[in-house]
Amino acid sequence: MITFKGSGVSKGVASGKVCFYQHPASEIVKTAAADLEYEKMRIHDAQMQTIDQLNALADKCREEAGDEAAVLFETHAMFVEDDDFVECIQTTLEDEQCNAEYAVSEAGAQFAAMFAAMDDAYMAARAADIRDVAKRIVNNLMGVADGGIASEEPIILAADDLAPSETVQLDKSKILGFIMRGGSGNSHTAILARTMGIPAICGAGDALKDEYADRVAYIDGETGQVVLDPDEMTYQMLQEKFKKQQEMKELMDTMKGQPDDTLDGVHINVYCNIGSVEDVEAVLTNDGQGIGLFRSEFLYLASEDYPTEEEQFEAYKAVASKMGGKRVIIRTLDIGADKQIDYFDLTKEENPALGLRAIRICLNRPEIFRTQLRALYRASAFGKIAIMFPMITSVWEVKECKRACQKVMAELKAEGIPYNEETEIGIMIETPASIFIANDLAKEVDFFSVGTNDLTQYTLACDRQSNDLGKFFDPHHPAVLRALKMAADAAHANGIWIGICGELGSDLELLPTFLAMGMDELSVSPSKVLPLRAAIRQSIAKTCDLSKLEIV
Repeated sequence: MITFKGSGVSKGVASGKVCFYQHPASEIVKTAAADLEYEKMRIHDAQMQTIDQLNALADKCREEAGDEAAVLFETHAMFVEDDDFVECIQTTLEDEQCNAEYAVSEAGAQFAAMFAAMDDAYMAARAADIRDVAKRIVNNLMGVADGGIASEEPIILAADDLAPSETVQLDKSKILGFIMRGGSGNSHTAILARTMGIPAICGAGDALKDEYADRVAYIDGETGQVVLDPDEMTYQMLQEKFKKQQEMKELMDTMKGQPDDTLDGVHINVYCNIGSVEDVEAVLTNDGQGIGLFRSEFLYLASEDYPTEEEQFEAYKAVASKMGGKRVIIRTLDIGADKQIDYFDLTKEENPALGLRAIRICLNRPEIFRTQLRALYRASAFGKIAIMFPMITSVWEVKECKRACQKVMAELKAEGIPYNEETEIGIMIETPASIFIANDLAKEVDFFSVGTNDLTQYTLACDRQSNDLGKFFDPHHPAVLRALKMAADAAHANGIWIGICGELGSDLELLPTFLAMGMDELSVSPSKVLPLRAAIRQSIAKTCDLSKLEIV
């Protein structure tokens, strides 16, 4: 029996074959072709494989988001066989006498540059599509698995860690659990696991060996334990835990359809945090009553270039439509810090968490902001969308954001495009500055939503991504809880509602504190909805106190 431990970051027990994530090749090396006919055959096979993949993605997208959303992948599949593109690949191959990977990469770069230089905005935007198609063909030539998973069956996914741009590309239907050498409870892998409701372990370090690939492992996302070839006693213990896990799931299913009310009649909205259109299915399955945080940056992380207004509109519309009139709060672009995107060409910073990120990028690059706001307001005609701005530290930032919204609404009105004039505007409370001026900020917006991960990071001067800080990163710290109380008091004094969309929202130990503060909404991972509802329905709000705010 082989056992090792990391940090359990998403509860549950799972077993399956270990599969290491395959990172796409970052550099294409030009080599001389020994046999051009063989290289041509490789290109043809890779093209056919790419078409199959894109058609499968189109089918999946059509099922989840409708016909319009599937058109992108169908267009990509058609471009693979475009006569001019194929001819360019063949010409490069023959002129350069080179390997297939280099020929496809060069042809893709040439075509992308040609489209990017066009005056027509729509045609110029197709440059990103061309780069994506070329990259898919190259990945197939190099044997890199689509989405990083080289398995047709569900597996335990292992890796050093996964970047946000990698997590968004994963085929989630193939993942039973995660084991990461690095990462932390606040990493994007951990957040994804909790959204999916599957076990995950971070910080396993060198104990997670490459030689464990293809072996069956048992993981416990509560204790952080990983077991290969368990002895009979360990196997029985894990099976018993898995059985109890299933029983608890069945018990939680009885909470579906029940109101989120305390025993003394206090209602609290239980919403969900998501990162993609696909995640809406988990929200509906777990009976979430709305979406308190849609991380729109994942649309950018999943793209090779700035997503167009139309692409964003289709995504936001799909989420709003699927939620059937329930509130969907969409956070505007929040990149920077740990979420880097190459095509933004951001300057390397010594401390990116304190640098150009989130709303600062949007206000510095108004055309990017305008594109997103247009897509959001257009989608507001198809559901109850609310717009939320991240990383707010000043009143002037909020006023600038509102001016941008007014300008976009005026444009849409002039163009005869429908939108909801009553779309709610809110801000993230996630910095000490926003706490100290919360009373002033509340006069400008319709709601607050507290991002407790960043609020803890900035209040305690602790890097949320570090796995080494341990007990120093403490969301239960009295300073953090007092900040929450100050924000709640300011919101209610100014007649607006307040919620929590950070990981702390699902902390059942703090539920009485949140009820005592008068929090109006808790937005959590979909898998946390039913346990939170069960706890709310067993609580008596008037008996809750603020003892957690005391220094201990």
